[in-house]
Amino acid sequence: MLAVIGSALPSTVLHAQTADPAPTELPPVNVIAPTPLAGTRSARPAARPVVRTTRTARTRTGPVAPAAGPDVGTAAPGPSDRDSTLIDRDKVPSNTAVMTTQDFSHNYSTNFLDAVNRKLPGVTLGDQTGNPFQRNLDYRGFTASPVQGTPQGIAVYQNGVRINESWGDVVNWDFIPEKAIDSVALFPNNPVFGLNAIGGALSIQMKNGFTYQGSEAELFGGSYGRVQGSVQAGGQRDNISAYAAFESAYDRGWRDYANSSHINRMYVDVGARNDDTEFHVNFTGASNLLGNVAATPVQMLNQRWSSVYTWPQTTLLQLAFVNATLNHNFSDTWSFQGNAYFRGFRQTHVDGNGTDVHACDGGDSLCIGDDLPIFGPAGGPSVPNTLGNAFLGEVDRNRAATNSFGGTAQLTNSDKLFGHDNHVVMGVSVDHGNTKFTATSELGTIDPNNLFVTGTGIFINQPDAGLAPVDLRATNTYTGVYLTDTFDVTNRFSVTAGGRFNYAQIDLQDQTGTNDQLNSSNRFQRLNPVIGGTYKITPNLTFYAGYSEANRAPTPLELGCSDPARPCVIDSFLVSDPPLKQVVSHTVEAGFRGSWGRDARTGVLSWGIGAFHTLSDDDIIRVQSPIGTGNFGYFQNAGQTLRQGIEAKLDYRVNRWNAYANYTFIDATYRSANTLPAPDNPNALTDPDNDDVRFINVKPGDHIPGIPAHRFKAGVEYLATDAWKIGADVNVVGSQWLIGDDTNQSQKVPAYAVVNLHTSYKITPNIEVFGLINNVFNQHYYLGGAFYETGGFASAGAAPNLMAQLTDPRTFIPGMPLAAYAGIRAKF
Repeated sequence: MLAVIGSALPSTVLHAQTADPAPTELPPVNVIAPTPLAGTRSARPAARPVVRTTRTARTRTGPVAPAAGPDVGTAAPGPSDRDSTLIDRDKVPSNTAVMTTQDFSHNYSTNFLDAVNRKLPGVTLGDQTGNPFQRNLDYRGFTASPVQGTPQGIAVYQNGVRINESWGDVVNWDFIPEKAIDSVALFPNNPVFGLNAIGGALSIQMKNGFTYQGSEAELFGGSYGRVQGSVQAGGQRDNISAYAAFESAYDRGWRDYANSSHINRMYVDVGARNDDTEFHVNFTGASNLLGNVAATPVQMLNQRWSSVYTWPQTTLLQLAFVNATLNHNFSDTWSFQGNAYFRGFRQTHVDGNGTDVHACDGGDSLCIGDDLPIFGPAGGPSVPNTLGNAFLGEVDRNRAATNSFGGTAQLTNSDKLFGHDNHVVMGVSVDHGNTKFTATSELGTIDPNNLFVTGTGIFINQPDAGLAPVDLRATNTYTGVYLTDTFDVTNRFSVTAGGRFNYAQIDLQDQTGTNDQLNSSNRFQRLNPVIGGTYKITPNLTFYAGYSEANRAPTPLELGCSDPARPCVIDSFLVSDPPLKQVVSHTVEAGFRGSWGRDARTGVLSWGIGAFHTLSDDDIIRVQSPIGTGNFGYFQNAGQTLRQGIEAKLDYRVNRWNAYANYTFIDATYRSANTLPAPDNPNALTDPDNDDVRFINVKPGDHIPGIPAHRFKAGVEYLATDAWKIGADVNVVGSQWLIGDDTNQSQKVPAYAVVNLHTSYKITPNIEVFGLINNVFNQHYYLGGAFYETGGFASAGAAPNLMAQLTDPRTFIPGMPLAAYAGIRAKF
């Protein structure tokens, strides 16, 4: 939990201001604390480098905190010296983690998510799509995912704007231009970050012409057809700056048939400033076509590691995102930060699946569910079977078009109070989204050789079986008012207290005129407090502790799919909306952090160890429907859940060596009893009154599936010569329960360890070549698993069921095998 945050809006900047680093010292870093208006003030180039040993790491105090580059100090007071949003980073009463632009270099990883997974403690990557650009980020048992229908628990900000999409709160990682990233900061639960930060917040700060000057071109490629190129350039003339980055990538994917990626994205920023004011306008654009692969039955993976189970599955994602930020200093202690944005988002998803449609009336007709016609009223005439003995599937299509806009206004004051240092941040934010969502399901046939689903032109329209065309308009308005104050009781002891009031308005309106049950008006509100403190035991050792609350309102998607009697094809169809309660999390956190050594002889060591305990009330979970195929499901409140654990990390740098290691333990359990449908779980019980209904009884203490308990990461890098670096990283992820195994009775998804190697060589000071080998030992491992319906696909005629020999109900997402990449980078 971020105590102070000088940022009420997700873009607070923790800024380490130090002397010019000695060769063995850690370089200065930026920590962007999610303040809605983060990134509005840039560090100015040093007029004259000076050695400052009394200045400590600082953090921007507001969601709209100014953008800052690594300050080394200036001879004369510059904007950073009189910036009232700055606060000592060591006064933040939570376990924060920071990455700088160097961490996102392709010297170490091939994409944004791999870079985050490599360096941020407590983070693991899950996978529901089989696409490297569209994975889930898991932190402390909470998720930020690009997959519609995944319960979200992490707020993500870019330049102070919350980029969880209005429809479903999903996070489209593929929209983020990697080259344009200046820094990333990860914060635990804190109300300052607004809705959805029940597990934490990730704040991304982008470059501008004041923080990046020069130009660079890069080209790299390698295994599975990967080719990627980028250019970036930035600079300033007097008080005007400009920056631009363009990226394009193609990856054929390593799975059979279906998971190629075409990425095109850009970022442009134009800024202006004087002694008191800085203003920026930036634009992020993207058009990406991503192939997806569902989890595959384990028996198929045992025969061929790259096999897939039904396709095609593709997602077209497009973005136009404009953001303007303003920072103004009224005096040395009063400042204003603000932003305004517009975000246009389009998603089109095509998914080939199995189906619940089957032959009926002796094979003469086609029905769905309990012998319902595939369209028309229940009891109406069935559809004649014109498909012969073909195996049946369906092509599910959905499209979401969202326009969202909003802004944040924030005031920061650093006047002393009763002679003691004091930082106050207050602000208000408004975010509004308007979404048009459509979905259809087309009956298809499945090729028995490659499991490709081909549409037949027959569209299924049977609401009683959970499949009917959807045309829905969803509007949501989120309003937040926040205040935080950090007060220095002594020069060692600081206290932070504050809170945020959130008000969410979510309205759904059916556009077909045939489904009034979708129409609803929902209101959620809550005041979330935060309080914490830090005590500097010695100059190099600090103790921190705090308590915070945060809430998450149900998304329009969840509200539109929460009726067990009328389930949805998850991420496609909406049917009705019994009320869901909002999720409220309560987090207690405490720990120690410190550093040791500051010279070439001893090296520089930084470390931290802490514990956390997050209890969530009315947690929202996705469950499988007791009727239909495994594609069907709905959302429900599951009472209380608990995620608790410990975190430890250290970094050490000496002479030519740099090493890091971190470990996280997470115990994620249900605290309330639940009876959940589980039609595909082999350990499920059968309803004595209905043989078709199978269920499990979840007890308090049962572990939540899909959350590994143990996570360990370590790495080392050696500067062999002044031009040549070599390094290795290992990522160890513990075992986890299969999705759907909420009673923990089946065999777990096994633990795994992956070793990656990297190297780089500077041919000249401006030209560098680099190479990476991922999964160097070519380990076969599973990123996650679930259950599926065995028995093969239904047939339109008398032919035997396809794939009926698959009897193991487990299905997994396989990890990528060995892959090698190489590239070249030139700076001008």
